[in-house]
Amino acid sequence: MLTEGVSADAVEVARKRLSLAAEDLDGNRVAALIVDFAGQWGAPALWERVCIPMLAALPGHTATEIAVEHALSEGVRVGLDVHQREPVRPLPADGVLLAGAEQETHCLGLHALAAALRERGRGSLLLGPALPWVALAGAVRRARPHTVVVWSQTPVTARAYRLVRFARDFPSVRVYGAGPGWIEPLTVPATHLTSLTEAVTACLASARR
Repeated sequence: MLTEGVSADAVEVARKRLSLAAEDLDGNRVAALIVDFAGQWGAPALWERVCIPMLAALPGHTATEIAVEHALSEGVRVGLDVHQREPVRPLPADGVLLAGAEQETHCLGLHALAAALRERGRGSLLLGPALPWVALAGAVRRARPHTVVVWSQTPVTARAYRLVRFARDFPSVRVYGAGPGWIEPLTVPATHLTSLTEAVTACLASARR
């Protein structure tokens, strides 16, 4: 699989095929395409070169546009979740816990991270969007991960002070903020991840500590 070197022409073709499927409200076709492209290029390249630009470009103003956005988002989520997953032999969580910040309803980036980790033979525990801080703390005490990644899509849900406090409450855990919402600087012991590739590297490095 290629994580680099995907041609601009290939990216354009992928975007067009995904756009047509989403415009047809065909989430299953979107998911199948995501699985195919991820298998060819790897999840990081697909997410950063195709998915992020497409999702950012969706206007989402009219009823039709909103429906298309939902079809694309759901198809991407399903495709990423299927990519390199073996239900009969699930990977262990490998000490990585992924969750959306409190009140954050969008966390596709975490599905991309989970898929990218599976490509490296590593698992994760993905708890989904909008996890309250108290629930996240309870999950850490129960699952005892070495790494926690909290996704925020918008500054409204990116409470930098809260993430830093959470990191201080769990000094043995590596705590990261991921997603475009973290515009306020994070201070030690919390760290901001700015790309999927960086997030994969951080999770794998934490596992080796």
